[in-house]
Order: sequence, then C-alpha cells, then structure tokens
Amino acid sequence: MLGRRVLVTGAGGFIGGHLAVELARLGARVRALLHYNSRGDRGTLEWFDPEAVREIEVVFGDLRDAESVRQACAGTDMVFHLGALIAIPYSYLNPRSFFETNVIGSLNVAQAALAEGARVVHASTSEVYGTAQTIPISEDHPLETQSPYAASKLGADKLMDSFHRSYELPVTVVRPFNTYGPHQSRRAIVPTIVAQALAGDRLRLGALEPRRDLTYVSDTVSGFIAAAQSPAAVGRTVQLGTGHDVSVREIVELVGELLGRELSVDVEPRRLRPQRSEVMRLISSPRLARELTGWSAQVDLREGLRRTIAWMESHAPRERVAEYAI
Repeated sequence: MLGRRVLVTGAGGFIGGHLAVELARLGARVRALLHYNSRGDRGTLEWFDPEAVREIEVVFGDLRDAESVRQACAGTDMVFHLGALIAIPYSYLNPRSFFETNVIGSLNVAQAALAEGARVVHASTSEVYGTAQTIPISEDHPLETQSPYAASKLGADKLMDSFHRSYELPVTVVRPFNTYGPHQSRRAIVPTIVAQALAGDRLRLGALEPRRDLTYVSDTVSGFIAAAQSPAAVGRTVQLGTGHDVSVREIVELVGELLGRELSVDVEPRRLRPQRSEVMRLISSPRLARELTGWSAQVDLREGLRRTIAWMESHAPRERVAEYAI
C-alpha cells in the first residue's frame, strides 16, 4: 500500500476508522470521507493517537451527493467504500434513508471510481444471507434479506457487481461477519454487553439465542487490505469471518468469566427484533478468502473480548447503552 492514493468512505465509523489509520501506517496517502456535520466531528478518528491520524486528509460530504463524492474520489487509485447507514433497528423506522444512502451512495461511489480508474473494495454485510440455511455459510448461500437495512446493502452489492460486469469496474465485495473491538458503538452486541457488565451484574438485553460469527476488528481490517491487494479477488465477493459462531448468551457468560463475575440477564421486549426479521444464525466459511487472498482471522474470541474489555474500562463511555442488543 506504500504510496497508494486511497479514499476511505465512512472513515468516521468503527471499521472505517481502524482501516484508515492502518492504511496510513502502511504508507498509503489516505483521504477520509466523513458525513458532514456542523461540529467538524471526525467520529472514531478522534479516538486514535493524533500522531496516527496526522497524515490522513479528512474531507466532509454526503454519499447521496454525487458532486461531493466525485471531489473526494479525485486523484485516488483505490476506494474502500465503507460509508453506510447500518443501524438495523432504525431501518425499520426510516427505510427510505437507508436506500438513499446505501444504494444511491454506492452508485455515486461506483461512478466516481470508474471516472478515476480506481479500484473499489466495497463493504457488504453478512445480514444479506438472513438466517443460515446451510452451515457454514459460503459466498453462494441464498440471499434472504430480513430487514430494510439488509435489503439496502444487498442492493448496493448488486449495483457494484453490475458495474464490474457492465463497465469493467475493478471491484471486490467484502462481506464481513460481525466485527467487534475498541471504538465500536454501544448499539452493537459486544459493547452493549461489556458496557452493562462493567456497570453491574444484571444486564438488559434482547434475544439470547441468536448466534454470530464474531471477528476482531484488526482481522477485519487486514481482510479488507488483503482483498485490495489480490488480483484474484477482482469481480468476486469474499467473506471475512472466523468459521466459528457463538450465541448472545455465551458471549455474556464469557464476558462474565473474563471479569470474574456471574452475570444475569433480563430480556426486554423493546430490544427484540420483529419475529420474522430476526436472523438466528450467521457463521461463515473462510475458505474462499484464504484461497483468493491468503487471509484468515488471527485473534480468537477470548483474546478479542479481553482487549475490548480493557479498552472500554480505560475509556469513559461517550454513548448511552443501546436499546437494541443485536
């Protein structure tokens, strides 16, 4: 990545911030596109050591605005497109905004990258599979979107694929399974559990039975970079996951073990997804990622949770605990 001119959309988000900083560390010339706000808030980039982000060029805009996306893409030869609306509960309340940002925004990125001759690494989500029909989930698993969020992300994936087929846009769709680690919003399941556990022994959560393939953030970031560097991954969809899954209940138990306490849980109805929308199990097959890019996850769940707990213990919360667990 040394000397590459790189744009990261969504660089103020959880994975995007870690990715932008790692690319800069590797010597890339990084431009970070953040959603405009009047406060100049740089999102998760504020969490990093100032020295780590010093060389990152931060620009503000809106994915829905083609002009601001074109300006952000100008002069780049690679685009990591992570910018999106991602909160599944909010997608039930305002689905239109998800399609405008995730689908139209991806169209703007694809067109701008095509004009620049830039390679695109597009972030998908394991939610596009719905509840697993076969175990483990491979890239050819049926696509069953069970929330407006998932449907909008699938629309963006197919748009990118169509640009590769129609215009030869060099694009790789990277489909991470559930990523966790430092800097993650407390709307997500792991920081929700850890934040509540650090505050007391009784947790308030939603469904405890859903199972997820949890990948530590440094592994997800290395997977994006591996996909960007692999000629064999162009035109392909590649999953990033560990190949192991764990239930929400088991995450609670493991966090309790790491803290040396026994945790109990109250299930709150307001934290539950609509019944037909709940995705009960997501577990990846990492085989194709290994074959095409050489990537595999390196951080096991216990170690990743230990690191996450340590970071959250040392940083005062900036967000309230989310109302939805997963």
